[in-house]
Amino acid sequence: MPHNAPILYPYKRRYLADVARFKAGMWSRQTGKTFTTTLEAVLDVLEAEAEGRTSRWTILSVSRDRALDAMDNGVKLHLRAIGAAFEALDVPFEADELAHLVRIGKNGSYIRAVASKPSTARGMSDNLILDEFAHHQDSRAIWTALLPVVSRPDLKLRVISTPNGRGDKFYEIMTAPDALFSRHVVTIYDAVDDGLPRNIDELRRAMADPIAWAQEFECQFVDETTAWLPFELIDGCEDAACPGEYQGGPRYVGMDFAARGDLTVIAVLEEVGDVLWLRELIELRATSFAAQLAELDLVMRDYRVVRAALDQTGLGEMPVQEAQRRHGQYRIVGVLFSPARKLDMATVLRERMEDRRIRLPMGHQVATWYQAHGTHEQFHSEFKTDLDLERLPSGKFATNDRVLSLAVLAYNILRAIGQATLISPDSPVRHAAKRRRIRTVMQEIIGIAARVIEHARRLTLGLAEHCAAFAVFERHHQALLRFTD
Repeated sequence: MPHNAPILYPYKRRYLADVARFKAGMWSRQTGKTFTTTLEAVLDVLEAEAEGRTSRWTILSVSRDRALDAMDNGVKLHLRAIGAAFEALDVPFEADELAHLVRIGKNGSYIRAVASKPSTARGMSDNLILDEFAHHQDSRAIWTALLPVVSRPDLKLRVISTPNGRGDKFYEIMTAPDALFSRHVVTIYDAVDDGLPRNIDELRRAMADPIAWAQEFECQFVDETTAWLPFELIDGCEDAACPGEYQGGPRYVGMDFAARGDLTVIAVLEEVGDVLWLRELIELRATSFAAQLAELDLVMRDYRVVRAALDQTGLGEMPVQEAQRRHGQYRIVGVLFSPARKLDMATVLRERMEDRRIRLPMGHQVATWYQAHGTHEQFHSEFKTDLDLERLPSGKFATNDRVLSLAVLAYNILRAIGQATLISPDSPVRHAAKRRRIRTVMQEIIGIAARVIEHARRLTLGLAEHCAAFAVFERHHQALLRFTD
C-alpha cells in the first residue's frame, strides 16, 4: 500500500461513526467488512476500560477457521497497531468447541470469536457481531436464539455479510421496511470510488461468472430463480415500433453449431442507428453440418453481413474453417468459449439491453426460451448443490445408483412440500415466487424449531407461539394425514 494511503477509507469511517445499537453492513468481497467491524469492537473495549467500565464482544463466525481469522487479522492486529496490551487464549466453549479470546484491561473486558450455532448464541450477555451472517447455517434459528441476548438496551448488534440469495434472515434484515437497523451498503464500485486500490476489470474476469459477480461484488440479492438476463429486462427490449423489414443496414450474425439431436441457432441482427434489431432467429434441429453451413450461406448471400461470429469450441472447429474458406476470414470469426470470453459477451449483452440498444419484435419467443433454459439450469443446480450431490459417494455403480434413486425421491417430496406450502399468501417467505428452491423448503418448513411432547400416549409437536411457518406447516400436516387415511 502507498505510504500516503489513508488508514481507513471514507466508507469505513462512515460505518465506524454510526453509533446505532442495531447496525447492518452489506459489503462487497475484498472491502474489509470484518476488519472494520472488529476495529469498532476494539475501540469500544478500549474506551470502556479507559472509563472504568466493562465491555464484552462475541463474534459469531461461519466456522472455527473464520473465527480464528477474525481474531488474528482483525482484533489482534488492531490491538497491536494501537499498542494496547492483551492476553490471547483459546478456552473451551462447548463440548467440542473452542472460543478464541483476548482479555483486555483489568475490568473483565474481552473480545472472543466462536463458530456459529443456535446453541452458541444462547446464554450470552455480550455485544454481538454476526460475521458473514448470510452464509451461516440455520440463520433463522440463530436469530431466534440471539435476540434475547441483545435485549439489554446497553448491548449492540452488528450484522455484516455479502448477500447469499433471498432465502435467509440477512435478506430480511437488509430489505425490511422498518427502521430498526442502520444499514450500510458498499459495492466494489463504492469502495474503489472511495480510494480502495482494486482492479475491478481484473476481479470481474477472475470471477468469470456474471451472477456470482452481481452477488459477491455488486451486493445484489440474487433470487432463487434469477438469471443473468431477467425476464423483465428481455421483455423491456420488445418494441412494437420495429422499423419494418430489412433497412439495408449492416448486419451481424451469431451462430451456434450443434451435432446429433441438439439445436443449431443462427441469430441475425441489423444495425439501425445505434440499435441492433433482431431480424431472424433460425433454428435447425438434428441437422448435418453440411445443411447448417448451407443455411449460413443463404444468410451471408441475402444480407449485407459485416461480421459473423461462429462458435468454434469443440465440434465447431471444422465448420468454422469451412465457413472462413467460403466467405473469408475477415467476415467469419471463430469464437472459443473460455470463461473469460463468455463473461465478456454476457456483460456486453446485458449492458446493451439495459441501454435498450438491442430490440426484439413484439411477441418474439426469445424471452420464453430463455426463461425455460434458466429454469432447467435451476433444477440442475438444486439437485447438485442443495442435495449435496456435486460428487457421488462411491466408486461402485450399484451404490451410486441407489443414492441417486433416493435423491430423486427426496427431491420430488421436497418439491411437492414447497409447492404446497411456500407459494401461498401466508408463506413465511416474503417475496412472491412461482416456485421455491428445495433449500428454502428445508430452511422454512423442515428446519423450524419445535419441541416433541409425549403425553397420554400421544406425540405432539410444540411450535413457538409466533412461528412464521405455523399456518402452512399445520395445513400441510393435515393434508398429509388425509393422504395416509
